[in-house]
Amino acid sequence: MTGTSVEATAGAPAGPVRLAHVPAQPPGPVTTPAPRNGGIVPMSLRSVHFVMPGGVDDPAAPSGGNAYDRRVRLDLPGFGWRVRGLPVPGDWPRPDAAARAELARVLRRLPDGAVVLLDGLVACGVPEVIVPAAERLRTAVLVHLPLGDETGLDPAVAADLDARERAVLRAVPAVVATSDWAARRLVAHHGLDPGRVHVAAPGADIAPLAPGTDGVSRLVCVAAVTPRKGQHRLVEALAAVADLPWSCLCVGGLGQDPEYVDRLRSLIARHGLEERLLLAGPRSGAELDAAYAGADLMVLTSYAETYGMAVTEALARGIPVLATDVGGLPEALGRAPDGGVPGILVPPEDPVALAAELRGWFGEADVRRRLKAAARGRRAALNGWASTAQSLAGVLHRLPGDGGRAA
Repeated sequence: MTGTSVEATAGAPAGPVRLAHVPAQPPGPVTTPAPRNGGIVPMSLRSVHFVMPGGVDDPAAPSGGNAYDRRVRLDLPGFGWRVRGLPVPGDWPRPDAAARAELARVLRRLPDGAVVLLDGLVACGVPEVIVPAAERLRTAVLVHLPLGDETGLDPAVAADLDARERAVLRAVPAVVATSDWAARRLVAHHGLDPGRVHVAAPGADIAPLAPGTDGVSRLVCVAAVTPRKGQHRLVEALAAVADLPWSCLCVGGLGQDPEYVDRLRSLIARHGLEERLLLAGPRSGAELDAAYAGADLMVLTSYAETYGMAVTEALARGIPVLATDVGGLPEALGRAPDGGVPGILVPPEDPVALAAELRGWFGEADVRRRLKAAARGRRAALNGWASTAQSLAGVLHRLPGDGGRAA
């Protein structure tokens, strides 16, 4: 997906078997060719200062946003941008005074007119720091998730974060979203100029096809264990199909919301699923690859997603997906070139529908064959990270030369 404005429209839906709740999908992805520089970094690089959360490289705290930041930091030089990473420690997006002061100090040290890419988790909660800096720096804000969309926030806190984000995004000349859906939502919700909102969807690295287990029974959920990811709904659905021979591996950080993790463990125990549903904690590298390799079906029960990198990571291995129909997840799921849908989307807040689709997955071999074929077709059509970096590079190149506020 290339860097586009938010004016794209969805195509007409198609109805594969048992997919009673599949929304309209955009036309098949246009594959952006990889850079033809043979991996050679151009000699005349421009510089971009990339402000990121302090834990961006912490393997114990993996997240889609951190993975995205790390990858584009590596790939932007292939498109003419030398990246200076500026991780800023803090409890973002609600930092203490010391973290706010450090962010302000980092930005003050940059020369007038410097090109700055800011992770929205850091930038969007502190307009008192970012808005003045945007007067003299050439800034773009990368929004992984609108701050007010985080599940479980006190309504007053969510409203405050939402207002702060609006002030930041209206002050900068460019906003980067990670899906067409997210871009449209930012424009509508914050009243932004559509011409200033761009899309740089996450890429995917094609991996070997997952051999799975018996082709049906091993489920994997890759997501931090937080209220927004909704693992409690997965537990409820699995409890409703406890008579089926499934096992489920939940891979994801356990440290973001310990109270939710405790409640989830209690729910698992209440349903007697301790031997079948494992909270494995964070995994990366070979361990994460092994988790995917053993999977027959990817499950994701999020309340909010701007895209869903775990979905494309599964599809990159030919694993079908069962997920909630929220945000940008339909976009990430996409379609195979022949129009086949490589997974099933169920309405949010409906564990009964999730359980029904799990029964269909186990009971209908023809459905499994079609979903797996579509997943392999989608795998071949996924865009790589070079497309993401190319989109971001285009946004950076088009930043106004004098910084300045955007109306």
